Amino acid sequence: MRKLLLGCNIAALCLHGAVAVADEQPLTIPIQRLSVEMAYKAAQAAMDACRKKGLNVAVTVVDRGGHPQVVLRDTLAMPVTIAISEQKAYTAMNFNSETSALKGRFDSPFAPGKVDGLILYPGAVPISPGSTIIGGIGVSGAPTGETDEECARAGLQAIITDLEMSL
Repeated sequence: MRKLLLGCNIAALCLHGAVAVADEQPLTIPIQRLSVEMAYKAAQAAMDACRKKGLNVAVTVVDRGGHPQVVLRDTLAMPVTIAISEQKAYTAMNFNSETSALKGRFDSPFAPGKVDGLILYPGAVPISPGSTIIGGIGVSGAPTGETDEECARAGLQAIITDLEMSL
């Protein structure tokens, strides 16, 4: 009987310790998400910026999980620009960096740049208001990656103030 009571006391202490740990750690985490309206506004602004330069491009806005949320391909943009813009946006979101800043950063044979789905070439920016990563904007189809990235920055500028005000 004494062993049974001792075992019950130990179990109760363990349970109390587990509850105390649970009290210290949140059971869920609130995650900021980009609305489809804001994603569309960013994509359209990026495309408009390239159109002003006489360029037909594809623009992809990915969410914080790297999934495409909005994809726009202008009338004369090549089909391959869709996949490239998505991979650029995915890369910018994952590294929380403009892709132009990543060029040449991962040159070893086993560097992250060799992972499928990453493009370490200019043309994308992360969407990270208040240092909270919520997505990325990738552009493909301009004659240079730098021009793609200028258009992606225009997309970000169209939404960043609203996003920062909402935090």
